[in-house]
Amino acid sequence: MTPFLQLVFAIAVILLAAKLAGYFSIRLGQPSVLGELLVGILLGPSLINLLKLSILNDAVLGETITQLGDIGVMLLMFLAGLELHLDELRRNTKVSALASAFGLIISVGLGWGMGRLFGFGNEAALFLGLALGATSVSISAQTLLELKVLRSRVGLGLLGAAVFDDVMVLLVFSAFLALASGNGSLLSLLWIFLKVLIFLGAAMAFGIWVLPRLVKIAARLPISQGILTFAIVTLLGYGLAAELVGGMAAIIGAFLAGLMFGRTPEKGLLDQGMTALAYSLFVPIFFVNIGLAINLRDLDASALWMTLAFVAIAIAGKLLGAGWGAHLAGFKGREALQLGAGMVARGEVSLIIASVGLEAKLISTDALSAIVGTVIITILVTPPILRALFEPPKKSKANNPSDEFQEAS
Repeated sequence: MTPFLQLVFAIAVILLAAKLAGYFSIRLGQPSVLGELLVGILLGPSLINLLKLSILNDAVLGETITQLGDIGVMLLMFLAGLELHLDELRRNTKVSALASAFGLIISVGLGWGMGRLFGFGNEAALFLGLALGATSVSISAQTLLELKVLRSRVGLGLLGAAVFDDVMVLLVFSAFLALASGNGSLLSLLWIFLKVLIFLGAAMAFGIWVLPRLVKIAARLPISQGILTFAIVTLLGYGLAAELVGGMAAIIGAFLAGLMFGRTPEKGLLDQGMTALAYSLFVPIFFVNIGLAINLRDLDASALWMTLAFVAIAIAGKLLGAGWGAHLAGFKGREALQLGAGMVARGEVSLIIASVGLEAKLISTDALSAIVGTVIITILVTPPILRALFEPPKKSKANNPSDEFQEAS
């Protein structure tokens, strides 16, 4: 088959498998994202190794699928931002900041302590702590969207905390690398922080004062799907700016783009088109591709105890840290626990940090295997934990703190 036909075949298999797995997951009372993640693992090198079949010999096929998935997560975060209102997010700034700060501090501290117990030096242990401190919010955002509680206090606080988390991890990790290499200075650290502020300020200013005018112009143009196309171009532009200007993840830019479009009267025109585009093609590819990147055979059995220890502190660090921060901001016990659970999943940032540590010969391959195992397990356990925590008590649904938001949405 030609490279194009191989891509067509791979996408067809991935989409069919994703939707079937999502259906069975829902039938079992779990979010569809859990089924998509699991079927990705089955299709990946752990079992079937779809992208390495004899009929699929295109060397860049895996990279192409990954890039399509990256567009999917940007669309997902755009939709999450589109569901929210800027004023709602602003009212939850306190809980977002406290949940992010305490979740990061406690997770990094526990990771550092566990690293020391396993015999690593201070720098290596801190690398492990930073790897365990980073949150991957895409899994939680999708689960909250399915549960229709994204606009609850917990959902708003969680997404705000994810933005804070990305900024804080970026600053701490960049500062640590600069200091560890001996090239760090106060000026370079201030420049890292300034770039983040420049991007956030420019993104907000453009979205508040310029974007509404451009949306009105696009709405008047006699072109097919003008508003939808303009929204896609804008979210991609925000993603580029987040990476190139702010040094942040592109998904933060996509989320801000959705948040800005949510303020415009044309928001309703985007919901159906953007949702159809995202969930019919790109988002399923993203979640399945997470599984495709996981190879359970590569996990070192000798690192089993380290992996179990890291998983325990990864879950505890966010449940206790982020939950405690939310509690200090006024969330009650169940809400605080829900927010903490939403911060449990780890992702690519954790793997990048651990890989840098391995290249610098600060951590061992066993430690890298343990981090990989931790990422896999936390990704898989987050959706069912959130589902269980958001289910209303059997005796009365009135006690569910998200009921009013479910009805509103």
